Amino acid sequence: MPAYCFVDVVEVTDSEKMEKYRQSVLATVERYGGRYLTVGGRCDVVEGSWRPVFPVLIEFPGMQEAHRWYGSEEYRHLKILRLEATRGNAVFIDGAGFEMLGGQRRIERPVG
Repeated sequence: MPAYCFVDVVEVTDSEKMEKYRQSVLATVERYGGRYLTVGGRCDVVEGSWRPVFPVLIEFPGMQEAHRWYGSEEYRHLKILRLEATRGNAVFIDGAGFEMLGGQRRIERPVG
């Protein structure tokens, strides 16, 4: 089941380090089966007060691959660059929660 890495870059504090990060990160994501779904796309808030500044969404084949990428030796140096160059938030989201019944998707997990 897919898993997602959602990052909201709130502020870039060191543009040189961030540029080095951007130049090298794609290869590490792809090495773990990941693919970028959006980088800095527009956000229309429809509920609540959360205002993502620069959202990045990466899909991985599963939660294991997402964690393996994040903890990998290949990504270690880049992660340090990103953390030194930005302020932000990041979460991994498990793509589970739906099941197919008779060709119809339905929510499997109760909310709350």
